This record gives sequence, C-alpha cells and structure tokens, in this order.
Amino acid sequence: MIKVNCDYKIKEDVQFILEAEKITVAELSERTKISRTTLEEIEEKGVTTESVCEKLYSYAYEENYRINSVKEEFMKEKSKNVLFHGSKAGLSEITISGARANCDFGKGFYLGETYAQALAFVCENEKSSVYSFAYSLEDLKIKRFDCSMEWMMAICYHRGTLGAYSKNAMVRSIVDEIEASDVIIAPIADNKMFYIMTQFTDGEINADVALHSLSASRLGLQYIFRTDKALEKLTPIEKHYLCIPEREDCKKLLNERSYEIDTKLKLAKREFRTGLYIEELLK
Repeated sequence: MIKVNCDYKIKEDVQFILEAEKITVAELSERTKISRTTLEEIEEKGVTTESVCEKLYSYAYEENYRINSVKEEFMKEKSKNVLFHGSKAGLSEITISGARANCDFGKGFYLGETYAQALAFVCENEKSSVYSFAYSLEDLKIKRFDCSMEWMMAICYHRGTLGAYSKNAMVRSIVDEIEASDVIIAPIADNKMFYIMTQFTDGEINADVALHSLSASRLGLQYIFRTDKALEKLTPIEKHYLCIPEREDCKKLLNERSYEIDTKLKLAKREFRTGLYIEELLK
C-alpha cells in the first residue's frame, strides 16, 4: 500500500495565471467571479474548495491555457519516468488487494503514459481527477505486450469472455507469465476495443480483422503495477483538476475516435476475409 498525499497545486496555478495575463488579483477576481479574499487565501495557503477550482480552471481553459498538458511536458523534461492515473472519485491510498480483478490484466494499479490517456477514462465523471506519478522499474519483473494475439487473449481472459477457451494451454501460458510479473506494459484497451475483442471470442470475426481494427485505436501504453513491490516504485507528484470545459472537449474527441474505429472494423472485414477464427487458433 502507498499513501497518495498530493493535491492540486492551485497556489502555483493562480500565480501563473496572474503572470501570464499580466493582471492583478482584483482583475482575476472580476473575471473568475472568485472573491478577492478567496484568491488571496489561495496565494497564502494553497487550499480551497472544488467550486472555486472549477471557476479558476474553467477560466484558464477557456482562455486557452492548457495547464495540465503543459505540466505533463515539464514533468517529462525533468524526468521521463512519469505516468498518469485517472480517478473517478479521488485517491487517498493505493492497494493491490482492493483492486478489481476483471480489468485488462487482473488486479493491479493501472496507469497510462500520457495525461490525455488518463483523462479519456474519467472525463464523463463529474468528481474525476488525474494524478501524476514518478516511477522506477528497477529490480522489477516486467512482461511486455504489443498489439498481438497474445495481448488480446490476455485481456479477454481477465475480462471473462473466453469461456471454455480459458483453459487452453496457450492461454494458460500467457496468464502464468502475467501472474509471475510485477509490472505489465501493454497497449491500452478501452470498452470500444473490447467490443471488437468480444466479436472475435464469439466467433463473429477472425483474428486478422480484430487485430487490424484494434490497431486503429492508438491509445498508447498502459502500465499495470501488480505487486506491493511494484507499488513501492511509485511516487505521487500532483493531483490535476479536470474542469467542465476540458472534460467536454475530451468527450468530443472520444466520439470522433469511436467513428474511426467503426470505419476501420468495416474496412478490415472487407480486406481480411481469410484469417483464422478463435476455434481454429485454440484447437
């Protein structure tokens, strides 16, 4: 278990907005509808309420300041070892035992390599936020996947859609490797992608159609820290506030991406008619 004791860096963000806009606290108060007293308390103590955060960060976002994305760039300039986790209701601590078992690779703490990835998984939740973490992989046993049959089988197994095929020797070999690892590094699979995988496990499409359709997603990599030893390699950096305008923009991008995957699936069905089906691969 690790404690997550970071919060919004709103004090620094207020100072940044004041400097960037070349305005006074009184002028920022007028523009954001946040009282001058509240802004001065933020400058002094660095703490405030969620409603004040919404006013401040919505103002900054609508003025085209992409604070969270730029912070990601700075973090990675200082240290390449930065990952992001989207939380629907906030984090106080992280444990492996408390994780859900039916995620892509079973129980573990899931992170993405970019801020945008983490945002995409929680943008529809009003109380959501994104956390950044520094990490190390030193002395950890790592299993890596690419967009392959092995990767697809692993996800379908853990999400419970393989049925009788879950006892297949090839599937069990993949699962054994996962269970022996501290960290899994693999392409991200969201619910849209999992729908395609389910079509494959149901025998509706062949493996070539599934994999070529999934390759259209380009969501990047996810890192799953599966053991207490792995969790000890994580250090919380910052909690990032997700204002309403930013979450709404993210939803629009996800809708556009959904259309792209649908198109890729239809084209793949035309192009790859002779690929192998699940019953042929897992005899």
